[in-house]
Amino acid sequence: MGTRAIRTVDYATFRNARRVNQALTARMEKRALNWMAERAPQWVNSDGLTLLGLGAQIAAGICYALTRWDRRALLLAIVCLALNWLGDSLDGTLARVRRQERPRYGFYVDHMVDILGAVALMCGLGASGLLHWATAMAMLVVFLVLSSESYLATYTLSCFQLSQGIFGPTEIRILLALGNLAALRSPYSTVFGHRLLLFDLGGVIAAAVMAVMAIGVAARHTAELYRQEPLKPEPLK
Repeated sequence: MGTRAIRTVDYATFRNARRVNQALTARMEKRALNWMAERAPQWVNSDGLTLLGLGAQIAAGICYALTRWDRRALLLAIVCLALNWLGDSLDGTLARVRRQERPRYGFYVDHMVDILGAVALMCGLGASGLLHWATAMAMLVVFLVLSSESYLATYTLSCFQLSQGIFGPTEIRILLALGNLAALRSPYSTVFGHRLLLFDLGGVIAAAVMAVMAIGVAARHTAELYRQEPLKPEPLK
């Protein structure tokens, strides 16, 4: 009886967090997703799109791994990234357009899928030979730290940050696709006379930027929470 009461209260008091997306493509993407959601056939549903997004990201990781033997797999990886964008971005929009929102279920499943997909993608990149495993793991660790900060901020501040500055998931996919096209021509880049793997260079820059973002956002949110809940002096005895 007590468990049922707790579950009822939790559901009744759950509130959707305010969604913030300031990415470069945010406005254009929102219009495109609404247009597609309004015209999607009835057999298309949000759960199916979520599975499409996860499957496509895992497939992208497999394609990256295959580039060790044939770099043309990079083109297939671009297709998988596009399908991942479709599934990952359209599922929530479709649910909102059809008024079939499941806030707790959607938030939990979407972000577990994001974590699993990121692991698959980074493992595929690590196995590809396009960059060193250390770089791939550094990107994965920093991504998971940044994601964790976002989820904690959603709970504590009721604000879900979909982007960090002008970069969001869509911008990252676009940069990956451009990197694929560049690596298809040559997997190497020359910087100050040193020959480096192109994806190693991009991965180190990406990991460093995400680390700085994570530290900066965590510091800002900590200060904001402290202002909201300052330490009160102990009462005089």
